[in-house]
Amino acid sequence: MSYVNKRNDAEIQVMRQIAAGGNDRPVLMLNLNYYSAEADFPNGTLYQSYMAVLERFLPAVGAKVLWRHPILGQATGTQNLHEILAAWYPSHKAFLDLPDAQGAEENFRLRALAVERAVIHRVSGEVYPFMPS
Repeated sequence: MSYVNKRNDAEIQVMRQIAAGGNDRPVLMLNLNYYSAEADFPNGTLYQSYMAVLERFLPAVGAKVLWRHPILGQATGTQNLHEILAAWYPSHKAFLDLPDAQGAEENFRLRALAVERAVIHRVSGEVYPFMPS
């Protein structure tokens, strides 16, 4: 297993407060992913399996992948990436519910094998173009 989950507990707490409050809103999670050699991005079996499971899994909490794009190059910085993936959630609660959703075990198993490192940014999911139709 190459992926190490480096959760930002302070950010998770902020999301829990939003989810528990009366003002929970849609959220877009912008995933900046670097895949393991075993994933063989973008055509490898492991990567393709992870994407297929993710596409089936997210609807369990009302979410979906809006788009994903391979990284063509990097003009600045030192953190190489393979892909940017935008996943839309109807609420912060939906994102927080992922570990308990149907299909979570298989999704997180494949993620642990396929994703070597990732940074996930939380942005508003209720403004065009982030609000799915």
